[in-house]
Amino acid sequence: MKPAQFSSGASFSSRVLRRAAGVAVAAGLAVAATLGSAQAAEKLTVFAAASMKDALEAIGSAYTKDNGTEVVFSFASSSAIARQVEAGAPADVYISADVKWMDYLKKADAIDPATVRNVAANTLVVVAPKADAKLLNLTKTALLARIGEGRLAIGTPESVPAGRYGKASLTSLGLWDAVEGKLAPMENVRVTLAAVARGEAPLGIVYGSDAAIQPDVAVVATFPDDSHAPIVYPGAVTKVAKPGAVKFLDYLATPKAREIFAKVGFQPVD
Repeated sequence: MKPAQFSSGASFSSRVLRRAAGVAVAAGLAVAATLGSAQAAEKLTVFAAASMKDALEAIGSAYTKDNGTEVVFSFASSSAIARQVEAGAPADVYISADVKWMDYLKKADAIDPATVRNVAANTLVVVAPKADAKLLNLTKTALLARIGEGRLAIGTPESVPAGRYGKASLTSLGLWDAVEGKLAPMENVRVTLAAVARGEAPLGIVYGSDAAIQPDVAVVATFPDDSHAPIVYPGAVTKVAKPGAVKFLDYLATPKAREIFAKVGFQPVD
């Protein structure tokens, strides 16, 4: 019988080291895969003003493609979503159509004030159904004649930023008292837009970006910039936000996001 053959200590050690190295590499790959999966699995929730729907959905798709993080949105009037954030809704980012509701959440300690920044700007316009696209002079006689027996659709001035801007402009131009009894208050600016597009109201006050994405309406007048406060959209990370929320907010200032904002009628901000 041949004596048992034993490997030398050196070759045994080499095999052990190779196995250990293999285990380490495998473990490293597993950790990397886990981290990658966790990043891809992170989902950001953005609460935003209704007027930002088209722009943000396009930007969200681009962000997911570039970063692998899914972004979901909840759109409503700035006041409605602000109150939801205040009540503890699981939003990572809040974007308002005016400064008032961002300040409201600052006072409620519901957002991180250090992250607040303006992401876009807008104009304020009067729209009519496409079939009645004649330009409107912003005078009392012309406005009342155009409204006729109908109503002027407008976001509820007490809670909807577009309505508040609209009231300010009408007041500045000396038209508010004449039309106050002819208003059809709406829960947000997109509902206002839809009412005009369907022919349910002869005129409506909306943002320029809303008019740009609705083929069934025509802009018949634009309010002077000095008739209302600057229309800006401040965004911020909430106090319950996931770590990736700031990255998405930063993405809104990239050339790609700015291009999308411009395509749907928003104005740039500094």
